[in-house]
Amino acid sequence: MGIFLKEELTRYNRQMMLPEIRAKGQEKLKLARILVIGAGGLGCPVLQYLNAAGVGTIGIVDFDKIELHNLHRQILYHTNDVGKSKAHTAAEKLRSQNPHNTIHAFNEMLNENNAETLIADYDIVVDGSDNFATRYLVNDICVKLGKTLVYGTILTFEGQLAVFNYKGGKNLRDIYPEAPDPEDVPSCDENGVLGIVPGIIGTYMALFTLQIILGTFENTNQLHLINLRHPGLISLDF
Repeated sequence: MGIFLKEELTRYNRQMMLPEIRAKGQEKLKLARILVIGAGGLGCPVLQYLNAAGVGTIGIVDFDKIELHNLHRQILYHTNDVGKSKAHTAAEKLRSQNPHNTIHAFNEMLNENNAETLIADYDIVVDGSDNFATRYLVNDICVKLGKTLVYGTILTFEGQLAVFNYKGGKNLRDIYPEAPDPEDVPSCDENGVLGIVPGIIGTYMALFTLQIILGTFENTNQLHLINLRHPGLISLDF
């Protein structure tokens, strides 16, 4: 196990016991390059679990600053982080959590000028953004570059999950061809969200990402709907 330090073998011992992982799978995780768009409610659990699992290179794209009203759901951050950059603060905390991974922080807004350059350097993109303009931009660049996209959204007690563009699979526009008018779409700013909801959806997104890296993901071309008022998962083929 030449690419691992002794401390890493101890750190990942419990998951390396699993037949789906073993040393070969852990090596896949270490060599993987994942870009996470958004270090908010969805991005925080994604980042924490991918980092803890030993994903070797993680990029974080977020131009926002931490606000007090973020803290009930973005539990990577603490009260004394209010006012700081999300991308840089998340990177600092992830490096402290697991010093064996490489963390890149991009304190900038993803847009048409930088999206292709940022995404091109990574194997898988995880989209935890909070607006449709960004979601469609990320989707379209992933299709153009042939990158797999792990997608999630949340509102109040509900969430949606999907993996797009995986092994020639379908993408966001195959479900929703065009982005809706932002004025017609409810948001967390207007309708709220229970803090644990993005934690659960984000954890699923991290799970799907790990499965893709390991080659065990099986839910291609499925949209997963979760309503946590009455916990359960509905999967729809598309």
